[in-house]
Amino acid sequence: MELTRRTFLQVSGATVAGLAISSVGFGLNGTRAYAAELRTSKAKVTTTICPYCAVGCSILVHSAGGKIINTEGDPDAPINRGSLCSKGASLYHLAINDDRLTKPLYRAPNAKEWKEVTWDWALDEIAKRVKESRDRTFAVKNALGQVVNRTEGIASVGSAAMDNEECYIYQKFLRGLGLAYIEHQARI
Repeated sequence: MELTRRTFLQVSGATVAGLAISSVGFGLNGTRAYAAELRTSKAKVTTTICPYCAVGCSILVHSAGGKIINTEGDPDAPINRGSLCSKGASLYHLAINDDRLTKPLYRAPNAKEWKEVTWDWALDEIAKRVKESRDRTFAVKNALGQVVNRTEGIASVGSAAMDNEECYIYQKFLRGLGLAYIEHQARI
């Protein structure tokens, strides 16, 4: 057999193809196939809404033993049909993250360091400051003598991480305080 460039390429190609097929594992004896059980198969499934923007993509949250074990898009949702953007797909890491703060921090005026405080102290301090600001800036009447019953010393920028129900309750709370400057931060 004369070795030409053409025959060399044919023999080389046949050899590579033969090696590739032999490594696939065509055996004559039977192989037992099995499926591993999914870690979410016995988990409780809760439907929620993605907190990142106002699109309202539906998310399935799987929990077991009181802990979140998985999040994924809801394939039955008409808005997102199971797909999620990169932020929604990373939602699991919002809840399960070793770097997430779990206790409030406070930095006193002119201090350089943050210090850990209790939730009771932080909530009491927030309530005290809101009350002081509201009382100091509350206006019963405007310049024209019309009754307005509002405070102009506090403003609120809502969070896109709140669902419709939370926004409704938050709006009621703010209106009850007399806030006039209320905004929402939906990121579309």
